[in-house]
Amino acid sequence: MQHAVARLRDERLARSLKPFSARGSRVQRCADCRVMLAHCFCRLKPQLASRAGFCLLMHDVEMLKPSNTGWLIADLVPSTYAFGWSRTAVAPGLLSLLSDPQWQPYVVFPGEYASAERVVERCAEPEPSRRPLFILLDATWTEARKMFRKSPYLDGVPVLSLSPDSLSRYRLRRSRRGDHLCTAEVAARCLDLAGDLRAAEGLEAWLDVFSDHYLCAKDQRWPDLADAVHQRLAGFSRSTVLE
Repeated sequence: MQHAVARLRDERLARSLKPFSARGSRVQRCADCRVMLAHCFCRLKPQLASRAGFCLLMHDVEMLKPSNTGWLIADLVPSTYAFGWSRTAVAPGLLSLLSDPQWQPYVVFPGEYASAERVVERCAEPEPSRRPLFILLDATWTEARKMFRKSPYLDGVPVLSLSPDSLSRYRLRRSRRGDHLCTAEVAARCLDLAGDLRAAEGLEAWLDVFSDHYLCAKDQRWPDLADAVHQRLAGFSRSTVLE
């Protein structure tokens, strides 16, 4: 299956009227892991599997940002789908995915923004014929609130409200609130709720290594491949298969 966010990035670039210029855009980056070529960590990527799936609704240029962490979800979770969000149109294929009987969709968003009858705090008991599909609004907090309000096709979907038990560890883009998690951190908590514990741990480890290599490249230093962060990821070998 093609990398969902890479595909979306290519589609977005193809229709751009002018080049997208992110911070550090003069740096020559690996096309797959998005860090400086000398700090590429693609060879460390584990092979994981998960019963749960993800649907990323991405705001405008989010898929073009090198620091975007929705990309990391698509790296490791085989059933990851990505769509660009628009206020006036629905991305092709999105409605079909939401109505696919193999999936039980959940919009992952704070419950205070939804009617009480829509809000759940855990996934429903597993059904053999239906797998959880977590819909993540990949955007800044201000943009995500607008997306939640102005996506009527999500109105009938249960809202999964997470209560983070720890502050965000994400170091590349910082919210003013420590309880605002990055997209990959939210995904890891969803996997944990769905019972995909090993996948949740693997995604967290992948995020930590990505952050480390990204910052090492920015600070012009070399990552320590023997440190605790890399050793944790090494526990998820390419032969790892999850039930």
